[in-house]
Amino acid sequence: EVEHFLVHPPRGKNLCFVRLTTDDGLTGWGECYTQSDRDLQITAHVDQLRRYVIGRDPRHIKAFTQGAFDDFAARRPAMDYYCALSGIEQAMWDLTGKIAGQPVHALLGGQVRDRVRVYANGWSGGAGSPEELGEKAVAMVERGFTAMKFDPVPGPWRTFINREAERRTIANVQAVRAAVGPDVEILIEMHRRLAPMHATRIAHAIADTQPYWFEEPVLATNLDALAEVRRDIRVTGMPVVTGEALYGKSDFRNVFEKAAADIINPDVCNVGGILELREIAAMAEPYFVAVSPHNYNSTTVGLAATIHASAGMPNCIITEYFVNFEDLGREIAAPPLLAKDGYVTVPQTPGLGIELDESALAAHPYEAFGPRKIGDG
Repeated sequence: EVEHFLVHPPRGKNLCFVRLTTDDGLTGWGECYTQSDRDLQITAHVDQLRRYVIGRDPRHIKAFTQGAFDDFAARRPAMDYYCALSGIEQAMWDLTGKIAGQPVHALLGGQVRDRVRVYANGWSGGAGSPEELGEKAVAMVERGFTAMKFDPVPGPWRTFINREAERRTIANVQAVRAAVGPDVEILIEMHRRLAPMHATRIAHAIADTQPYWFEEPVLATNLDALAEVRRDIRVTGMPVVTGEALYGKSDFRNVFEKAAADIINPDVCNVGGILELREIAAMAEPYFVAVSPHNYNSTTVGLAATIHASAGMPNCIITEYFVNFEDLGREIAAPPLLAKDGYVTVPQTPGLGIELDESALAAHPYEAFGPRKIGDG
Protein backbone atom coordinates (compact mmCIF):
# COMPACT_ATOMS: atom_id res chain seq x y z
CA GLU A 1 0.00 0.00 0.00
CA VAL A 2 1.06 3.61 -0.66
CA GLU A 3 -0.35 6.37 1.55
CA HIS A 4 0.42 10.04 2.03
CA PHE A 5 -0.19 12.33 4.99
CA LEU A 6 -0.33 16.13 4.76
CA VAL A 7 0.43 17.71 8.13
CA HIS A 8 -0.13 21.35 9.06
CA PRO A 9 2.41 22.89 11.45
CA PRO A 10 1.68 26.21 13.13
CA ARG A 11 3.93 28.04 10.65
CA GLY A 12 6.09 27.55 7.58
CA LYS A 13 4.37 25.12 5.23
CA ASN A 14 2.47 21.85 5.21
CA LEU A 15 4.60 18.73 5.47
CA CYS A 16 4.02 15.62 3.35
CA PHE A 17 4.89 12.12 4.52
CA VAL A 18 4.61 8.88 2.57
CA ARG A 19 4.11 5.43 4.08
CA LEU A 20 4.66 2.20 2.20
CA THR A 21 3.27 -1.02 3.67
CA THR A 22 4.32 -4.44 2.39
CA ASP A 23 2.04 -7.44 2.07
CA ASP A 24 3.52 -8.84 5.30
CA GLY A 25 2.82 -5.63 7.23
CA LEU A 26 6.26 -4.01 7.27
CA THR A 27 6.15 -0.21 6.94
CA GLY A 28 8.59 2.34 5.55
CA TRP A 29 8.44 6.13 5.81
CA GLY A 30 9.51 8.88 3.40
CA GLU A 31 9.02 12.63 3.11
CA CYS A 32 8.26 14.79 0.08
CA TYR A 33 9.41 18.38 -0.22
CA THR A 34 6.47 20.79 -0.33
CA GLN A 35 5.79 24.44 -0.98
CA SER A 36 2.97 26.29 0.68
CA ASP A 37 0.98 26.71 -2.54
CA ARG A 38 1.88 23.35 -4.11
CA ASP A 39 0.91 20.69 -1.59
CA LEU A 40 -1.91 18.92 -3.40
CA GLN A 41 -0.02 18.84 -6.69
CA ILE A 42 2.64 16.74 -4.98
CA THR A 43 0.23 14.32 -3.31
CA ALA A 44 -1.50 13.91 -6.69
CA HIS A 45 1.83 12.72 -8.09
CA VAL A 46 2.19 10.27 -5.20
CA ASP A 47 -1.28 8.92 -6.01
CA GLN A 48 -0.38 8.48 -9.68
CA LEU A 49 3.02 6.91 -8.95
CA ARG A 50 1.27 4.40 -6.68
CA ARG A 51 0.62 1.97 -9.52
CA TYR A 52 4.36 1.88 -10.29
CA VAL A 53 5.06 0.76 -6.71
CA ILE A 54 2.30 -1.76 -5.96
CA GLY A 55 3.54 -5.30 -6.52
CA ARG A 56 7.21 -4.29 -6.57
CA ASP A 57 9.95 -5.65 -4.34
CA PRO A 58 10.77 -2.59 -2.16
CA ARG A 59 14.50 -3.38 -2.46
CA HIS A 60 14.47 -2.74 -6.20
CA ILE A 61 14.94 0.99 -5.71
CA LYS A 62 16.93 1.88 -8.82
CA ALA A 63 14.55 -0.05 -11.05
CA PHE A 64 11.64 1.93 -9.62
CA THR A 65 13.24 5.38 -9.95
CA GLN A 66 14.52 4.71 -13.47
CA GLY A 67 11.19 3.25 -14.54
CA ALA A 68 9.31 6.22 -13.07
CA PHE A 69 11.57 8.61 -14.98
CA ASP A 70 11.28 6.72 -18.26
CA ASP A 71 7.67 5.58 -18.21
CA PHE A 72 5.69 7.79 -15.81
CA ALA A 73 7.45 11.12 -16.41
CA ALA A 74 8.27 10.25 -20.04
CA ARG A 75 11.67 11.84 -19.34
CA ARG A 76 10.00 15.25 -18.82
CA PRO A 77 10.06 15.57 -15.02
CA ALA A 78 9.35 18.69 -12.98
CA MET A 79 9.54 19.70 -9.31
CA ASP A 80 6.24 18.11 -8.25
CA TYR A 81 7.27 14.76 -9.76
CA TYR A 82 10.69 14.80 -8.09
CA CYS A 83 9.14 15.62 -4.69
CA ALA A 84 6.74 12.68 -4.91
CA LEU A 85 9.45 10.36 -6.21
CA SER A 86 11.77 11.34 -3.36
CA GLY A 87 9.28 10.45 -0.65
CA ILE A 88 8.54 7.04 -2.13
CA GLU A 89 12.24 6.34 -2.70
CA GLN A 90 13.10 7.12 0.93
CA ALA A 91 10.33 4.82 2.14
CA MET A 92 11.76 2.03 -0.05
CA TRP A 93 15.16 2.55 1.59
CA ASP A 94 13.52 2.48 5.03
CA LEU A 95 11.92 -0.85 4.15
CA THR A 96 15.15 -2.19 2.65
CA GLY A 97 17.07 -1.38 5.82
CA LYS A 98 14.43 -3.01 8.00
CA ILE A 99 14.43 -6.14 5.83
CA ALA A 100 18.23 -6.31 6.05
CA GLY A 101 18.31 -5.39 9.74
CA GLN A 102 20.73 -2.57 8.94
CA PRO A 103 20.68 1.23 9.03
CA VAL A 104 20.37 2.72 5.55
CA HIS A 105 23.84 4.28 5.65
CA ALA A 106 25.37 0.79 6.13
CA LEU A 107 23.77 -0.29 2.83
CA LEU A 108 25.26 2.76 1.06
CA GLY A 109 28.86 1.94 1.90
CA GLY A 110 29.03 2.76 5.58
CA GLN A 111 29.96 5.85 7.56
CA VAL A 112 32.77 8.32 7.28
CA ARG A 113 31.44 10.26 10.30
CA ASP A 114 29.45 9.51 13.45
CA ARG A 115 27.59 12.82 13.47
CA VAL A 116 26.65 15.48 10.94
CA ARG A 117 27.06 19.18 11.58
CA VAL A 118 23.86 21.22 11.14
CA TYR A 119 23.02 24.88 10.82
CA ALA A 120 19.88 26.47 12.22
CA ASN A 121 17.25 27.89 9.88
CA GLY A 122 13.66 29.00 10.42
CA TRP A 123 14.62 31.23 13.35
CA SER A 124 14.64 34.71 11.82
CA GLY A 125 10.98 35.27 10.99
CA GLY A 126 9.24 38.28 12.52
CA ALA A 127 12.36 40.35 13.10
CA GLY A 128 11.34 43.95 12.49
CA SER A 129 14.80 45.50 12.61
CA PRO A 130 18.46 44.52 12.35
CA GLU A 131 18.66 44.68 16.14
CA GLU A 132 15.79 42.22 16.57
CA LEU A 133 17.42 39.93 14.02
CA GLY A 134 20.59 40.01 16.08
CA GLU A 135 18.67 39.10 19.22
CA LYS A 136 17.09 36.12 17.49
CA ALA A 137 20.51 35.00 16.30
CA VAL A 138 21.87 35.10 19.85
CA ALA A 139 19.01 32.82 20.93
CA MET A 140 20.25 30.20 18.44
CA VAL A 141 23.78 30.42 19.82
CA GLU A 142 22.39 29.92 23.31
CA ARG A 143 20.73 26.73 22.06
CA GLY A 144 24.12 25.38 21.01
CA PHE A 145 24.14 26.09 17.27
CA THR A 146 27.48 27.13 15.82
CA ALA A 147 26.09 28.01 12.40
CA MET A 148 22.88 29.69 11.22
CA LYS A 149 21.31 30.72 7.93
CA PHE A 150 18.96 33.57 7.10
CA ASP A 151 17.70 35.66 4.19
CA PRO A 152 18.67 39.29 4.90
CA VAL A 153 16.85 40.88 1.94
CA PRO A 154 13.65 42.72 3.00
CA GLY A 155 10.34 42.61 1.19
CA PRO A 156 8.91 40.20 -1.39
CA TRP A 157 11.19 38.36 -3.81
CA ARG A 158 12.00 40.66 -6.73
CA THR A 159 14.82 40.64 -9.29
CA PHE A 160 15.55 44.36 -9.00
CA ILE A 161 15.67 46.20 -5.67
CA ASN A 162 16.34 49.78 -4.68
CA ARG A 163 19.25 51.20 -2.71
CA GLU A 164 17.28 51.24 0.52
CA ALA A 165 16.67 47.49 0.25
CA GLU A 166 20.38 46.97 -0.41
CA ARG A 167 21.29 49.05 2.65
CA ARG A 168 18.84 47.14 4.86
CA THR A 169 20.23 43.83 3.58
CA ILE A 170 23.76 44.88 4.48
CA ALA A 171 22.65 46.18 7.89
CA ASN A 172 20.90 42.89 8.67
CA VAL A 173 24.03 40.87 7.98
CA GLN A 174 26.21 43.25 9.98
CA ALA A 175 23.80 43.12 12.93
CA VAL A 176 23.87 39.33 13.07
CA ARG A 177 27.65 39.21 12.91
CA ALA A 178 27.95 41.81 15.64
CA ALA A 179 25.49 39.91 17.82
CA VAL A 180 26.99 36.41 17.54
CA GLY A 181 30.68 37.33 17.39
CA PRO A 182 33.42 36.04 15.09
CA ASP A 183 33.27 32.32 15.92
CA VAL A 184 29.72 31.52 14.80
CA GLU A 185 29.20 30.83 11.11
CA ILE A 186 26.58 32.94 9.35
CA LEU A 187 25.19 31.60 6.08
CA ILE A 188 23.61 34.12 3.72
CA GLU A 189 20.52 32.91 1.83
CA MET A 190 19.48 34.95 -1.23
CA HIS A 191 16.72 32.64 -2.55
CA ARG A 192 17.54 33.18 -6.25
CA ARG A 193 16.11 36.66 -5.81
CA LEU A 194 18.43 39.15 -7.43
CA ALA A 195 19.93 40.34 -10.67
CA PRO A 196 23.73 39.90 -10.73
CA MET A 197 24.36 43.64 -10.27
CA HIS A 198 22.57 43.66 -6.89
CA ALA A 199 23.99 40.34 -5.74
CA THR A 200 27.56 41.35 -6.52
CA ARG A 201 27.25 44.74 -4.84
CA ILE A 202 25.79 43.20 -1.67
CA ALA A 203 28.41 40.46 -1.56
CA HIS A 204 31.28 42.96 -1.64
CA ALA A 205 29.58 45.12 1.01
CA ILE A 206 29.18 42.22 3.49
CA ALA A 207 32.54 40.58 2.82
CA ASP A 208 34.07 41.94 6.03
CA THR A 209 31.50 39.97 8.07
CA GLN A 210 33.08 36.78 6.67
CA PRO A 211 29.96 34.79 5.77
CA TYR A 212 30.33 31.03 5.55
CA TRP A 213 28.66 31.21 2.13
CA PHE A 214 26.52 33.21 -0.30
CA GLU A 215 23.60 31.02 -1.36
CA GLU A 216 21.78 31.25 -4.68
CA PRO A 217 22.34 34.93 -5.45
CA VAL A 218 20.67 34.51 -8.88
CA LEU A 219 18.41 32.00 -10.59
CA ALA A 220 20.02 28.58 -10.86
CA THR A 221 18.52 28.20 -14.33
CA ASN A 222 20.98 30.84 -15.57
CA LEU A 223 24.27 29.20 -14.68
CA ASP A 224 26.26 31.63 -16.78
CA ALA A 225 25.00 34.49 -14.59
CA LEU A 226 25.73 32.48 -11.46
CA ALA A 227 29.26 31.77 -12.66
CA GLU A 228 29.64 35.49 -13.39
CA VAL A 229 28.70 36.38 -9.82
CA ARG A 230 31.10 33.75 -8.50
CA ARG A 231 33.96 35.22 -10.54
CA ASP A 232 33.07 38.76 -9.53
CA ILE A 233 33.07 38.01 -5.79
CA ARG A 234 35.90 35.49 -5.70
CA VAL A 235 38.23 38.11 -4.24
CA THR A 236 36.03 38.18 -1.12
CA GLY A 237 36.70 34.49 -0.44
CA MET A 238 32.95 33.94 -0.06
CA PRO A 239 31.82 30.54 -1.47
CA VAL A 240 28.80 30.50 -3.80
CA VAL A 241 26.08 27.87 -3.31
CA THR A 242 23.38 26.55 -5.62
CA GLY A 243 21.25 23.44 -5.96
CA GLU A 244 18.00 23.50 -3.98
CA ALA A 245 16.02 24.30 -7.15
CA LEU A 246 17.85 21.74 -9.32
CA TYR A 247 16.50 18.21 -9.68
CA GLY A 248 18.29 15.04 -10.69
CA LYS A 249 21.86 14.46 -11.86
CA SER A 250 21.44 16.08 -15.25
CA ASP A 251 20.58 19.47 -13.72
CA PHE A 252 23.85 19.47 -11.77
CA ARG A 253 26.19 18.53 -14.61
CA ASN A 254 26.46 22.07 -15.96
CA VAL A 255 27.01 23.49 -12.46
CA PHE A 256 30.27 21.58 -12.35
CA GLU A 257 31.26 22.06 -15.98
CA LYS A 258 30.66 25.81 -15.85
CA ALA A 259 32.38 26.14 -12.44
CA ALA A 260 29.27 27.99 -11.25
CA ALA A 261 29.42 27.09 -7.55
CA ASP A 262 31.77 26.09 -4.75
CA ILE A 263 29.10 24.22 -2.82
CA ILE A 264 25.88 22.50 -3.91
CA ASN A 265 22.80 22.03 -1.74
CA PRO A 266 20.50 19.40 -3.27
CA ASP A 267 17.51 18.40 -1.14
CA VAL A 268 16.90 14.69 -0.48
CA CYS A 269 13.14 15.35 -0.51
CA ASN A 270 13.05 16.88 -3.99
CA VAL A 271 16.16 15.76 -5.84
CA GLY A 272 14.95 12.19 -6.37
CA GLY A 273 15.77 10.62 -3.01
CA ILE A 274 18.70 9.21 -1.11
CA LEU A 275 20.49 7.41 -3.93
CA GLU A 276 20.18 10.36 -6.31
CA LEU A 277 21.61 12.68 -3.66
CA ARG A 278 24.58 10.35 -3.17
CA GLU A 279 25.18 10.09 -6.91
CA ILE A 280 25.12 13.87 -7.31
CA ALA A 281 27.58 14.20 -4.43
CA ALA A 282 29.87 11.69 -6.13
CA MET A 283 29.71 13.75 -9.34
CA ALA A 284 30.77 16.82 -7.35
CA GLU A 285 33.86 15.23 -5.78
CA PRO A 286 36.28 15.39 -8.75
CA TYR A 287 35.35 19.05 -9.28
CA PHE A 288 36.29 19.88 -5.65
CA VAL A 289 32.71 20.95 -4.98
CA ALA A 290 31.42 20.46 -1.44
CA VAL A 291 27.91 19.29 -0.59
CA SER A 292 25.60 20.77 2.02
CA PRO A 293 22.22 19.03 1.69
CA HIS A 294 19.30 21.44 1.73
CA ASN A 295 16.58 20.32 4.12
CA TYR A 296 13.54 22.58 4.19
CA ASN A 297 11.62 19.63 5.57
CA SER A 298 10.63 18.30 8.97
CA THR A 299 13.16 17.34 11.63
CA THR A 300 11.83 13.77 11.31
CA VAL A 301 11.92 11.63 8.15
CA GLY A 302 13.41 14.22 5.79
CA LEU A 303 16.17 15.00 8.26
CA ALA A 304 16.79 11.28 8.90
CA ALA A 305 17.11 10.60 5.17
CA THR A 306 19.54 13.52 4.88
CA ILE A 307 21.65 12.26 7.78
CA HIS A 308 21.86 8.72 6.38
CA ALA A 309 22.88 10.05 2.96
CA SER A 310 25.42 12.43 4.51
CA ALA A 311 26.96 9.87 6.89
CA GLY A 312 29.05 8.30 4.13
CA MET A 313 29.51 11.37 1.92
CA PRO A 314 33.16 12.49 2.02
CA ASN A 315 32.46 15.97 0.63
CA CYS A 316 29.52 16.77 2.94
CA ILE A 317 30.33 19.79 5.12
CA ILE A 318 27.08 20.71 6.90
CA THR A 319 23.32 20.31 6.51
CA GLU A 320 20.15 22.20 7.36
CA TYR A 321 17.99 21.97 10.48
CA PHE A 322 14.69 23.87 10.69
CA VAL A 323 14.14 24.86 14.29
CA ASN A 324 10.56 25.99 13.65
CA PHE A 325 9.58 22.37 12.85
CA GLU A 326 11.33 20.93 15.91
CA ASP A 327 8.36 20.99 18.32
CA LEU A 328 6.16 19.18 15.81
CA GLY A 329 8.94 16.66 15.26
CA ARG A 330 9.03 15.84 18.95
CA GLU A 331 5.28 15.24 18.87
CA ILE A 332 4.99 13.02 15.80
CA ALA A 333 8.26 11.05 15.73
CA ALA A 334 9.64 8.19 17.80
CA PRO A 335 12.40 8.68 18.55
CA PRO A 336 12.72 12.38 17.70
CA LEU A 337 15.88 13.34 15.83
CA LEU A 338 17.34 16.34 17.65
CA ALA A 339 20.37 18.60 17.23
CA LYS A 340 22.81 18.79 20.11
CA ASP A 341 25.68 21.29 20.20
CA GLY A 342 25.23 21.90 16.48
CA TYR A 343 25.31 18.23 15.41
CA VAL A 344 22.90 15.36 14.74
CA THR A 345 24.10 11.87 15.62
CA VAL A 346 23.88 9.27 12.84
CA PRO A 347 21.13 6.71 13.68
CA GLN A 348 22.17 3.08 14.07
CA THR A 349 18.82 1.25 14.08
CA PRO A 350 17.48 -0.56 10.99
CA GLY A 351 16.10 1.52 8.15
CA LEU A 352 16.00 5.28 8.63
CA GLY A 353 15.72 4.80 12.38
CA ILE A 354 12.57 6.85 12.85
CA GLU A 355 8.85 6.07 13.04
CA LEU A 356 5.88 8.42 12.83
CA ASP A 357 2.76 8.26 14.99
CA GLU A 358 -0.29 8.23 12.70
CA SER A 359 -2.59 9.55 15.44
CA ALA A 360 -0.21 12.45 16.05
CA LEU A 361 -0.19 13.21 12.34
CA ALA A 362 -4.00 13.20 12.31
CA ALA A 363 -4.00 15.82 15.06
CA HIS A 364 -2.57 18.31 12.53
CA PRO A 365 -4.83 17.95 9.47
CA TYR A 366 -4.14 19.70 6.18
CA GLU A 367 -4.91 23.40 6.05
CA ALA A 368 -4.05 25.74 3.21
CA PHE A 369 -1.72 28.65 3.95
CA GLY A 370 -2.64 32.10 2.66
CA PRO A 371 -1.36 33.24 -0.73
CA ARG A 372 1.99 34.95 -1.01
CA LYS A 373 2.16 38.55 -2.12
CA ILE A 374 2.03 38.85 -5.91
CA GLY A 375 2.10 41.72 -8.35
CA ASP A 376 2.90 45.41 -7.70
CA GLY A 377 6.37 45.31 -9.23
